Amino acid sequence: MNASERIDELIAGITDWRRDTFAQVRKIILEADREIVEEWKYMGSPVWYRDGMIAVANAHKGKVKLTFANGAQLPDPHKLFNAGLEGNARRAIDFLEGDKIDAQALKKLVRAAIEYNQSKTKKKPQKSAQA
Repeated sequence: MNASERIDELIAGITDWRRDTFAQVRKIILEADREIVEEWKYMGSPVWYRDGMIAVANAHKGKVKLTFANGAQLPDPHKLFNAGLEGNARRAIDFLEGDKIDAQALKKLVRAAIEYNQSKTKKKPQKSAQA
């Protein structure tokens, strides 16, 4: 079973409002950039990558948590981050029952995470190719 199938199975197994929220968050992330890759890591968590980790999601009791690996370095003009604000690297969004997801703002945040990842990879020194 590949990562996307495992994520499908995880979402299908959620039996309350978190199922739709989780599925919507996943859809928005994947729509933000066609080169995003889904992985299955950390003993059963969906993780999204593009030039580095973007975010990991989990369904917790009473919420769906989306944690951005480098959230502390990302602009958040729509104030989506509402958890993990004290950390030096990560920032999270806790989606609670009844929350309306701002799809456009979330896409912008995902794209900002990709840009951040790409800026880090460009700064690494290039190894010269030798024959």
